[in-house]
Amino acid sequence: MTKEIITIDDFLKIDLRIGKVINSEEVEDSRKMLKLEIDLGEEKKTIYAGIKKSYQADELIGKLVLVIANLKPREMQFGTSEGMMLATQNDGEIIIIQPEKEVMPGSKVS
Repeated sequence: MTKEIITIDDFLKIDLRIGKVINSEEVEDSRKMLKLEIDLGEEKKTIYAGIKKSYQADELIGKLVLVIANLKPREMQFGTSEGMMLATQNDGEIIIIQPEKEVMPGSKVS
């Protein structure tokens, strides 16, 4: 199902960047959330991601991920999430979107 069609101007508002997971921990009292600290080059962001059923916290450290860096911070039950890490699902398994090759954290995706 395709969502609403957007213009190129809408798309250009999204700041997609490569981030590197520098810390990852389980969120206490949550069955699905991990708290991630992401290095985006010149800044670091905390992102809460519902990926616990497919990933152990320690296996994410050092991984490169695709992040929406300019998403408005969102207050959650566990803390403030300052962005969004992109992922997809395959037969219920969550799969993090990653670059094919090594890229510097903070690199802009266009």
